[in-house]
Amino acid sequence: MAFGSPKIYKTPAELRLMVRPGVVTAGSLTAVRAAIRPGITTRELDAIAEVSIRAAGGVPNFMKEPGYSHTLCVSINDEIVHGVPGDRVVQPGDLVSVDCGADVDGWNGDAAFSVVVPDPTRPELVAARQELADVTEHSLWAGIAELARVPRLNEVGAAIEDAVDARGTFGIVEDYVGHGIGRSMHEDPPVFNFRVQQPGPRVKPGLVVAIEPMITRGGVNSHVLADGWTVATDDGADAAHWEHSVAVHDGGIWVLTAEDGGANGLASFGVVPTPIG
Repeated sequence: MAFGSPKIYKTPAELRLMVRPGVVTAGSLTAVRAAIRPGITTRELDAIAEVSIRAAGGVPNFMKEPGYSHTLCVSINDEIVHGVPGDRVVQPGDLVSVDCGADVDGWNGDAAFSVVVPDPTRPELVAARQELADVTEHSLWAGIAELARVPRLNEVGAAIEDAVDARGTFGIVEDYVGHGIGRSMHEDPPVFNFRVQQPGPRVKPGLVVAIEPMITRGGVNSHVLADGWTVATDDGADAAHWEHSVAVHDGGIWVLTAEDGGANGLASFGVVPTPIG
């Protein structure tokens, strides 16, 4: 999924237009999360997301990617990202990562979550997978909180890396990173999930980025499966993926794809999101 569009900073009017696609994306993921259970197929989850987005007046923006015809990417266990929905049946104990986006009036939202399907017969496996999902989500919120207080974008990656390392030994995928978002789902600038030498663009009103750490239980090397899309770990280690689209504006930051603007996730970091006026 390629990057596009050289425009990094949006006008106040454009930021207001990005609120609705974020809300629609969040609603679709809420509907999908409520439906995840043993026995459901990833194709059925995909249909739920499409119905939700279209009912809200949006269009699934993943379908606009050349060669891709689905609303979701559903990646399970050792799959990192870009899992193609199909006949695969969700099993007890699975670690399911769901990525989704909506286009509303030509503006885009993009978000993802990871959830572990309950399995009382394998408590240790479920606990390990839940820890991985929790570490990944925590690192996402650490990165978003950093966006609210740093002058340069690439400091977000350092905060994500520190948050992951503080929780134990995990792998941070480097081949896939976050991105700017706006008229296109994938725009400049790239948003790293790890330390880099370059400072990156200035964090100032008008910057809108999708922050999305992808964390593994083992190595970070990966390969693309025969479907041409699904990315899996080389060593078979589990992977988790969390993502939110976040806007920087005159009043602070607002998590466009969180139903509360990010208030709950940011509370422990002392950051209070401000709605876009």
